[in-house]
Amino acid sequence: MTLPNIHTLYGVIDATWPAAKLTQFGGITLRQGDGGGSRVSAATCDGELTTSTLSNAEQAMRDMDQPALFMVHDGQSAADDHLAAQGYTVMDPCNVYAAPLGLLTGLDHPHKTCFAAFPPLASQREVWAKGGIGDSRIAVMQRATGPKTTFLGRAQDRPAGTVYAAIHDGCAMLHALEIDAQFRRHGLGRHLTIAIAKWAQAQGATYLSLITTQANAGANALYASLGMEVVGHYHYRIKTKG
Repeated sequence: MTLPNIHTLYGVIDATWPAAKLTQFGGITLRQGDGGGSRVSAATCDGELTTSTLSNAEQAMRDMDQPALFMVHDGQSAADDHLAAQGYTVMDPCNVYAAPLGLLTGLDHPHKTCFAAFPPLASQREVWAKGGIGDSRIAVMQRATGPKTTFLGRAQDRPAGTVYAAIHDGCAMLHALEIDAQFRRHGLGRHLTIAIAKWAQAQGATYLSLITTQANAGANALYASLGMEVVGHYHYRIKTKG
């Protein structure tokens, strides 16, 4: 089965982890994140990036009380070079993974460890909060308009992990997987990923996708072990001088 290409998945990212507001001008899309993190706050280049449009975009981001931050997609080497020349440095290179749901739904996981809930429960919010995922990121989940869910993972009869996912155009995307530190490396991340895949298949989706930073060795090892493939990348550039 042919996997969705990276340019399709950029659209899935926007739909399943949406910014509070989008503004387009001069070949740049600005995102108002309202504190929801880099993914919903970074601008993207839709055309040629010029010094003039970049300057205007930087002012608009300052007006939103956001840093001058861009998400650079695969194939945007000219924009990447321009940003570098204007004092932007690379931040958080990311891998984008995808897999057919059938690859994951055939895997076993203990059903009593994972429970669907939306809106997320107080116990899930507590797990997320320990990992730095607060109310502003919960608000991102609530803005998504397609099919969506969260799962609570339990271990030793305690809330131990949580994850969110939503579906756009037949592709589910997993976000905000967080495992309480004391329960890591015991398979709960794997169980939650499989639970999301089974939920997505029941909703009629075809693929599962997700994002992790290249520096997160544990997450990359987990998704590779599940048979997921890296189908593309992106990285951020943030203004650090000039």
